[in-house]
Amino acid sequence: MARLANLRRQLAVFFVILGPGFITAMVDNDAGGIFTYSEAGARYGYGLLWTLIPITLALIVAQEMCSRMGAVTGKGLSDLIREEFGFRTTFFLMAALVLVNFANVAANFAGVAESLRLFGVSPLISVPAAGAFVWLLVLKGSYDSVEKVFLVASSFYLAYVVAAVMAKPDWSRALEATVTPNWVPESAYLVLLVGLVGTSVAPWMQFYLQAAVVEKGVDEKQYKDSRLEVIIGCVVMSVIAFFIILSSAGAIWEQEPRAITSSAEAALALRPLGEYAYILFAGGLLCASLFASSILPLSTAYTVCEGLGFESGVNRDYKEARVFYGLYTGLIVLGGGIVLIPGFPLIRMILISQVLNGILLPVILVFTLILINRKDLMREWTNSGLYNLVAYSTAAVMIGLSLVLAWLSI
Repeated sequence: MARLANLRRQLAVFFVILGPGFITAMVDNDAGGIFTYSEAGARYGYGLLWTLIPITLALIVAQEMCSRMGAVTGKGLSDLIREEFGFRTTFFLMAALVLVNFANVAANFAGVAESLRLFGVSPLISVPAAGAFVWLLVLKGSYDSVEKVFLVASSFYLAYVVAAVMAKPDWSRALEATVTPNWVPESAYLVLLVGLVGTSVAPWMQFYLQAAVVEKGVDEKQYKDSRLEVIIGCVVMSVIAFFIILSSAGAIWEQEPRAITSSAEAALALRPLGEYAYILFAGGLLCASLFASSILPLSTAYTVCEGLGFESGVNRDYKEARVFYGLYTGLIVLGGGIVLIPGFPLIRMILISQVLNGILLPVILVFTLILINRKDLMREWTNSGLYNLVAYSTAAVMIGLSLVLAWLSI
């Protein structure tokens, strides 16, 4: 009875803590991520599935570090960077993050436009409606209400599991490719590799998770449950990515390997395999795009306001946090507006945004590692040797890949 009571208590605490880690990981499969995973499956089939194992490990380490820092210090990552490295460093870092995140926001509104165009809805209607929805959701809601909406939205990612099964991929080849590293000596393969890491371990995630942990009030006593939630979210995110790649590999690569121009093309390729597969993939793209169209501007607003010393948080009203809500609104208006410009190269920008994520990631990781290994800041909660090994290795690999990518581009 005592064990049962303890289990019930642990489950109750876990569901109270549930939110920041799970939401952050799930929204990582946004429109840009879906396009990148679909492109990987369409062009290289199962050849890039092996990357999901090291990516998951790197994601768990990066997310857990930020969750732990938020719980121990009670401060957001950008706030700590400003305090420890100065305003000038923080300002340039925030400027780079806003630029990268703006590209991601536009990519997600492009995802809204693509998904609803498949159902005959014009972008002139879908994009403004989506912008108004996500703006009102945050402006009129509290942290708890917004978090509940996001948690419900996470369930829609199951559509990709069903779509992958209906695509009838080669399961034995897929499982073999998942545990067998593979390399294709092509620049396109390298671009996709950097993009996969960039979309899976995106810089904005670290800032948003730590800010969300702080705003939710998670402290050191609740940290173990928060860590479990972070790990579960990261694993589920990678499983969904696995099924998105499988959907595209089964529907496109198995027929004729090729590059695709949009996530909508991956959905259309599923149509001959079953109407439900097509609807599920398109519906998942819509939900993921809406989900991320809210989270990414929110994450950016949190990060910039914390870093530059402005009031922030959805629990504050507009008068208390004008800069926070102003930046959130501006990103939605501009991100949605750029999608409506005729002839704008949205698909190229989507892939570029994921590559930019991969280039900025090692910079964020280095700042995080310096902070979390400071005894005066983290006390007994500093990193273990294994954590440092994985995190520094991830940063080193990403720096190397970014340099090779820059050389190939030149």
